[in-house]
Amino acid sequence: MSAKTMLRGETVLTGRARLIVASALMLFVQLALIRWTGANLVHLSYFSNLILLASVLGIGLGFLRSRTSNDLGRYVPIGLLILVAFIMVFPARIEGSSTDLIFFTEVRPTGLPTWVSLPLVFIVIAITMTGFGEITGRAFREFKALDAYRWDIIGSILGTLSFTLIAFLRAPSWIWPIVTLVALWLLYGPRLPWVSRIAMVLIIGTLVVESLMAGISWSPYYKVHTEIQNAGTINEFTNIQVNGIPHQNVMDVQQRLKAEPVYGRPYERAIDNPLNNVLVVGAGTGTDVALALARGAKHVDAVEIDPRIQQIGSQVNPNKPYDDPRVSVHINDGRAFLSSNDTKYDLILFALPDSLTLVSGASQLRLESYLFTKESITAARDHLTDDGVFAMYNYYREPWLINRLAGTLDEVFGHAPCLDTFTAVQSLAAITIGKQADNAVCAPAATWDRASIAAAAQEIPVPAVDDRPFLYLKTQTIPDIYLIVIALILAVSLIGIRIFGGPLRAMRGYGDLFFMGAAFLLLETRSITTFALLFGTTWLVNALVFTGVLVAVLLAIEVTQRARKPIPRPFIITALFASLLVAFLIPNEMLLGLPVPLRLLFAVAIAFAPVFFANLLFTSRFKNAANPTAAFAANLFGAMIGGCLEYLSLILGYQWLLAVAAGLYLIAVLVGQRQASKSPVSV
Repeated sequence: MSAKTMLRGETVLTGRARLIVASALMLFVQLALIRWTGANLVHLSYFSNLILLASVLGIGLGFLRSRTSNDLGRYVPIGLLILVAFIMVFPARIEGSSTDLIFFTEVRPTGLPTWVSLPLVFIVIAITMTGFGEITGRAFREFKALDAYRWDIIGSILGTLSFTLIAFLRAPSWIWPIVTLVALWLLYGPRLPWVSRIAMVLIIGTLVVESLMAGISWSPYYKVHTEIQNAGTINEFTNIQVNGIPHQNVMDVQQRLKAEPVYGRPYERAIDNPLNNVLVVGAGTGTDVALALARGAKHVDAVEIDPRIQQIGSQVNPNKPYDDPRVSVHINDGRAFLSSNDTKYDLILFALPDSLTLVSGASQLRLESYLFTKESITAARDHLTDDGVFAMYNYYREPWLINRLAGTLDEVFGHAPCLDTFTAVQSLAAITIGKQADNAVCAPAATWDRASIAAAAQEIPVPAVDDRPFLYLKTQTIPDIYLIVIALILAVSLIGIRIFGGPLRAMRGYGDLFFMGAAFLLLETRSITTFALLFGTTWLVNALVFTGVLVAVLLAIEVTQRARKPIPRPFIITALFASLLVAFLIPNEMLLGLPVPLRLLFAVAIAFAPVFFANLLFTSRFKNAANPTAAFAANLFGAMIGGCLEYLSLILGYQWLLAVAAGLYLIAVLVGQRQASKSPVSV
């Protein structure tokens, strides 16, 4: 096809190319919505699972609707425009102050009430993704079930990799609708209505205006806004906001110490401690690094997960700490850095490493979730010299959070830490402890004491652990806000299924695929959390996990398709449950001690073996589906339920999600056998 022909829109993609592009576009838009809505709906990033499930619901409804003759997929840009306009006009803010689940930043509800904003966002995204699901569903119906599934997965891989590349390049937000418009043009050509073209142009224009606003840039995690405060005065500094939330102030180190003396407190506690080697986790724009250098550090390892934040510090920090030859910069996750080297440090600082966001739309992990667990603090202790000191400081909004962290240090180090609070700055505190009890000297009345805390009837929550790394969740429960979200999702889903699927007659024979979908999303969540612990909660690790899961699915399709004889179903079922048992019995802590190449080998085998065998079971069932569109929709709806069940990790931990997944697969096997006895065609 010549460029001239393509521009005129005289040729429309058909066959495999159409299905691949439609599937790639569907996943690309889903990832873009998770990223962009989290950046512009303040604190919706904490509930990105909501966007994922709205997308899955919409895709399932779209597959159901693809059975009709009226193609509404051509008008999908209108839904996108409504969503963009709504978010720009009514930036929803979720109330974050809670005694059970806390957020560091101060949040005040603005715009529409939460109970209005959340349902509207969910519904608009579900309706919009229905259009993309319909486009893919229509292309899906042109193939036999397994062939369609193969090209759908290939397209999904391409969509994931495309979005990963854009994130790697830190492209502005207007790139996303341009990619969407090009894909829609390839799919529809001149059949794309003018109203849809105008809608896409308006979206692109809106996001261009957003990107051209002074100080706006994108990192792999955030929309970043920098602004100079007190310009031209002696107190000039640079303010950084991420996703609309105040994040960091870049200023001279002496100016910082006057405003927030907490930065200097660890050095005051670490009396006579040489600073030959210092580790700063959460180095950010370099204030903590500059202070370590000013205090005489001979070498500093500066670990920062966000390359854009570190880059801003390199550009505007007046002390220029990142230009100092004594500083080594590591763009990495703090826990991953600790597990990949055996360097000993005289001082280790966890310097305000709160991420303000979840790592992806498929888990409740935050970027720093694995940094504050009991196992992580133990790793930090083991990286200290005999005279070494460990410290952390932040704005801890609740006394119980301070007690949890201080109690964790008490358990790991075997003696009480120093606790310094600053009444002039609300909730600001520093917790310092030496590897040996006399390495850090506490001021009078500044020693945290478990007995006195308990006597004062203050709560000391148990330490967060790798299996339940939810530092900011006080008790082992599901907070009310999550239960409300789950209820919302299920209510809208039932209404949508009834409207688009009628009395569910089309999906009635695919109940086993429904349960497989629910179990599969739990396996995907477990894979993300496993790799986040073993290799870091970075955007690249998560992108690789998503791609790895899709590749495992594709491999299962190819094995099923190319096998000369059908693989015995009993063998697949046995292998699936055996791989789930192995994954359950082998703790991640065992893998953390391995060298990185071996760790990667074993992690891939343990995490993706259940995914592979689960999809062998799925494809062996799916290839003979009489109605592949309804079968695929049933599987997608099951995945939506699995997304709701992922919140069980807040109670059970991530390891027991494998048991839940195994239970769902057992139900799927039993339901499948029952359906097979009724209809040989479904086997």
